Amino acid sequence: MRRLPSDGPVDAKIGGEKSAHKSSKRRRRSRRRRKSLPVSVSPQRAELLSAATTVQTRPANGTLNGPSSDVSQLAVGPNGFKAISGVPDNLGLRDFIQPRNAGRAPGDPIYGALDLGTNNCRLLIAKPASSGFQVIDAFSRIVRLGEGVGASGRLSDAAMSRTIDALRVCAGKLAWQKASRFRLIATEACRMAENGPSFIDRVARETGLRLEIIDRGLEAQLAVAGSAALLAPDASNALVFDIGGGSTELMWLVIEHGNYRIAKWTSLPFGVVTLAELFGGIDVTERSFEDMINHIRPALEDFAVACGAGPETPPDHLLGTSGTVTTIAGVHLSLMRYDRNKVDGCWLRRNDVWTVTRQLLAMSYEQRAASPCIGRDRADLVLAGCAILEGIQSLWPSELIRVADRGLREGILTTMMVEDGVFGRSAAQRSVAAVSLV
Repeated sequence: MRRLPSDGPVDAKIGGEKSAHKSSKRRRRSRRRRKSLPVSVSPQRAELLSAATTVQTRPANGTLNGPSSDVSQLAVGPNGFKAISGVPDNLGLRDFIQPRNAGRAPGDPIYGALDLGTNNCRLLIAKPASSGFQVIDAFSRIVRLGEGVGASGRLSDAAMSRTIDALRVCAGKLAWQKASRFRLIATEACRMAENGPSFIDRVARETGLRLEIIDRGLEAQLAVAGSAALLAPDASNALVFDIGGGSTELMWLVIEHGNYRIAKWTSLPFGVVTLAELFGGIDVTERSFEDMINHIRPALEDFAVACGAGPETPPDHLLGTSGTVTTIAGVHLSLMRYDRNKVDGCWLRRNDVWTVTRQLLAMSYEQRAASPCIGRDRADLVLAGCAILEGIQSLWPSELIRVADRGLREGILTTMMVEDGVFGRSAAQRSVAAVSLV
């Protein structure tokens, strides 16, 4: 994971104690001066930080990267944004992701997007930029919130505790980056679980974050909005899929004059966590792998009939936005460590996916766990994802798949910025526009 730019390592050279001491004295004097100055805080910012205590630390490597994971309870307050009833169909197909390496101009509005799924807790914080938006901070942790929900119907105490620990970090980052507008969503695990709503209330009490449980339709729309920039410019249609932990979304897109329309969509009640729990994810054989595919195939066939496209009329290409397809891409590229810059936007051929899947099937659990693009946290889930993808490919046998290391969070950010009229506009561009209106 790339970090925010460092302001340099701590002076540890021999003979550097004197300069370090002077630097320390200057910092103390600077802090005293800052304490004596009046501080102006906007009402929105005051609400964000009310009743909050933030622990700000500098890691040993000297990189300043927001609050540590030991941030105490942080009250972030209500969202204060408009509800999204749909996603604009005319966002265009331009790539809008920029590197997380530039400074923040005065007056930049800061946006946050949090996606709490069955397996992961993910956060992105960004500001508008000339080509869309620029990510300034991010967080991702595997929490397995939906572990065991398929059997018990409830979120377990251990899973909820893991998740709240991760959400405390997210709360700290939102406050640290002074996010002024944000949307915090929860998906399938909280939709399925009997105690999902009470868990959302507990999160609000313990972290200050008020999450909303979104429906499957909005989840599908946001997944497309976040990845549509990777649609091929010459495509007339495409199938977008998002293989999650507890559900899988499929969206059939029709593309005309550079704009897309979701013609059909579905959300299927299985994902990598639920499928691995049902059939086993540690010792996966060719037989159990085929059983997974046969289990999900009827639901996929129903959607193929609904959208009027199947093996005889495959889409121009598939677009995958999920950990499954990014993992397969990383293994295919023989990466020694996962590199988003090489994975996001890359193309895979149908045979590439088949080859990697057979390679993973031939591995033991320990071998999969040792793979740099899989790791122990995903080693028992990756083949369930491969089974879902193979089922998709059997019904829509497009030769090409484009890989998207982006999804719901990017969709949330895009939608909010489009609503505010700042998507694709830098601070300087917004300033010029304001002057021209005077």
